Amino acid sequence: MLIEISDHLRGYFYDVFVTRFDFWLVFGILAQLVFGSRFILQWIASERAGRSVMPLSFWFLSILGGLMTLAYGFVRKEPVIIIGQGLSTGIYLRNLALIFRERRRARTGGGG
Repeated sequence: MLIEISDHLRGYFYDVFVTRFDFWLVFGILAQLVFGSRFILQWIASERAGRSVMPLSFWFLSILGGLMTLAYGFVRKEPVIIIGQGLSTGIYLRNLALIFRERRRARTGGGG
């Protein structure tokens, strides 16, 4: 039974990573690496500050990684990725807009 499971797993991984290997698989993996790197960046920034912080670059990596993953989803015709990254990228863009609005208000001395 274990040998049979091992053979099935080997076949599955061969199909996923070898048979389907193309530019878009590499692009999708790169997109996930960009997207995931934002958490490492956030962790490092928080450790340096000694408190939880969300650096501006976190949102830029979120948008870049999200758009790359969204493009991958469209090319691969993956509705789960398209819906998830489409909504998420909109939220990241909104957060960036709120950050810039807050900074603009702080610069001009405007409150509320």
